[in-house]
Amino acid sequence: MSGLMMLACEAGFGQEALRTSLATAAAIGPHQMDLENLPYTFKTGDLRLRVTPSLGIDWNDNVNAAKDNPEDDFILRPMLGFNLSLPVTERNLLQLNVNFGYDKYFRHDELSTWRIGSDSVLSFDIFIKDFQINLHDRFNYVQDSAQEAGVAGTGKYGEIYNTVGLLTSWSLKDVNFSLGYDHQTTISPASEFSSNDRSSELFVGRTGYQFEPTITAGVEGTAALTRYNQAVLNDNNNYSAGVYGDWQPGSYLHVSARGGYTITEFQATSGSIRTKDLNSWYADVTITHAVTKAISYGMSVGHEVRLGVQTADAIEDTYVRPTATWSFIRDWPFRTFLSYEHGNQGVGNVVGNLVETYDWFGGGIGFSHAITDRLSANLDYRLTIRSSTTPSRGYTQNVVTLMLSYHL
Repeated sequence: MSGLMMLACEAGFGQEALRTSLATAAAIGPHQMDLENLPYTFKTGDLRLRVTPSLGIDWNDNVNAAKDNPEDDFILRPMLGFNLSLPVTERNLLQLNVNFGYDKYFRHDELSTWRIGSDSVLSFDIFIKDFQINLHDRFNYVQDSAQEAGVAGTGKYGEIYNTVGLLTSWSLKDVNFSLGYDHQTTISPASEFSSNDRSSELFVGRTGYQFEPTITAGVEGTAALTRYNQAVLNDNNNYSAGVYGDWQPGSYLHVSARGGYTITEFQATSGSIRTKDLNSWYADVTITHAVTKAISYGMSVGHEVRLGVQTADAIEDTYVRPTATWSFIRDWPFRTFLSYEHGNQGVGNVVGNLVETYDWFGGGIGFSHAITDRLSANLDYRLTIRSSTTPSRGYTQNVVTLMLSYHL
C-alpha cells in the first residue's frame, strides 16, 4: 500500500452507510465502461483479465505506534492484483477486482500478516429500462495502526471488512432516486481488538433534482443497526437526515457537499461501559480540481460521529484532508497529501469509556515513474503525529515505501 493513500476508517454508524455506498461506487468504477480500450493480460471472447504483480519494501521507524522506545523494522510487501471484467449482456457487467499480498516484518514477525486491498470487490451491474442495480461483495483487510486516528500504542490494529449488498438508482427526467442496503461484517484478527467484532445493517436513500446539467441537489437519509459479538461495547442504532449538492461544470472540476443531523441510540448491552445517546451534526465538502494538465488538487473538510475503537463507544471528530499532484517533470508525477483530525474519543461517556481528546496529523510526499511500458516505480514518504490528553497515547511515526509494479 502506498504511504500516500488517503487514510480512512470503516465504522457502522449511519453516515457509514453513505460512506460505504460511495466507497463501493468508487471501487466498482463507472457503470458504463469502454471495455475495448481497457488493458488486459488475458482475453477470451468478452472476458478480460489483467494481472499486476508488485513488490514493495517499507521502512517504519515506529512499528508499534509507541510514545516511548519506538522500534523500527523493514517490511517486505509482495502483492498480486487481478482485474476481471465480463459483459454478460450488452448492458450487464460482471467485475472482479482482487488485490492481495503479505506483509513480512523482518524483526517483528508477530506483526506479519496477510492484506487485501480496499478496492477488492465482486460486482454485477444489472440494467432494467431506467433502473440500474448493482450487486456487490466488497472486502478488505490492512493492518496499519496509523490509519486509525483513535489507536495508539500498538502495531496490530487492523479489521477485516466484508460488505455485501446492493445499490439501486432510478432516473426519471430530472429526478434521481437511489437506495442502498449493505450487510457489513467486521472481524479483528488481533485479540486486543476483538471487542470491535460486529455486524451492521446499513441503509441509505437519496432523492435529487437536476436543476441544470451541471447541478444536482436533494435530500438524503441513512440508518445503521450495529450489534457486537461481545458484551464490551454497546449495541447501537444510528439515524441521519440531511441535504446534499453536486456541481460538476466539466471534467476538470467537481464539488460535492452534504450536511445534516444525526442521532445515535445506545442499548445497555455492555457489562462495563455506559454511553448516553448522542445528537450531533455532520457535514462534508469535497473538491477535486484539475487546474492545468500539470497541476491538480483535492480537498475534503468535514465533521462526523463514528464508532469508537476497543473500549470507547463513539468518536466525534472534525477533519481536513488536502491532496495535490504536480507533473512539472515529464513522466515524474509528484504527489503530496495532508490529513488533520481533531477528535473526542469516548464522547457521551457516562462510565467506562476510554476518554481522550486527540490531534492526529498525517502528511506525505511521493514520486512515481514509468521505467518501461510495463514496469513502474513509486517512492513515498509518510509522517504521522498523534498527540493526546492521555500523554502515553501520543506518538510519531515515519514510513518510507519503495514499490515496483509490473503490468503483465
